[in-house]
Amino acid sequence: MSSTRPFKPRHTANILGAVLGVGIVLSAGHGQSESCSVSAVHAGLVFPVQQIDPDKACMLQAIIQDHTTESRVGPVRAALAESMYRYLLDHPPFTATLIRRLKLGLYESDVRGPGRFWGDDGEGTKGIVELVYEDPTSRVYYLEGSHESRLLPHITGKAVVFLRTDVVRNANSEDMIDSTLVAYTRLDNRLLSGLVYVLHPLVTRVVKSRLQKGMETVNRLGVAMRRDPQRLLLVASDPPPLPEHHMAFLKKTLIGAHDVDKAIPRDRSLP
Repeated sequence: MSSTRPFKPRHTANILGAVLGVGIVLSAGHGQSESCSVSAVHAGLVFPVQQIDPDKACMLQAIIQDHTTESRVGPVRAALAESMYRYLLDHPPFTATLIRRLKLGLYESDVRGPGRFWGDDGEGTKGIVELVYEDPTSRVYYLEGSHESRLLPHITGKAVVFLRTDVVRNANSEDMIDSTLVAYTRLDNRLLSGLVYVLHPLVTRVVKSRLQKGMETVNRLGVAMRRDPQRLLLVASDPPPLPEHHMAFLKKTLIGAHDVDKAIPRDRSLP
């Protein structure tokens, strides 16, 4: 059993995630400053909101209390071990690169500071994501972004995403990750927000489809890793080379230290 721990800023960026199936015993109270309180319960899940920095809590509260849409997605299962899932979540630019090279999606990402990154799904949705809290089973994100498509005009907004993860085992006793997302979105355009009774079904569908697709893409990446780890290492080593620490993690996790030389041809240079 793991206990929650306060989030310490570090040079990571995340949106798709968290890991570990550990029960967290928490009161369902409200959190954590005299002027701002965030409910601990969201879509039936309990989150340790008392651990969130008070300044961040005010930022989240404003969106949650005045949200345009509320969505729950999951649990969605990903064919990934805990260590790999957490690593992918902690390094979005690396994850996006693997997804593109395997032709699983058009995602792009770039680090914009400790716990902050820019992301683009290649299908009209882009923005900044900030990790405001994490522990072994829960993460909370703050997002500012935009979406543009033929169905909707150019819209901008903010969102709060609560993520809960659990480790489960499949029939082959392999670790899998179940993820559940609860998202609150608030449109910036007052006119569109005022027409929420008309737009609500459409906006809700777009939000849920983006969340669902992101989670399912991570699962497809996990399946590719398990089915053919050697191929993934070859793809990862193609130019431009990935940073050495990413390659080292992939080799250790997918193949094992003693089998790396067998997995990659000797005439292929690695970073």
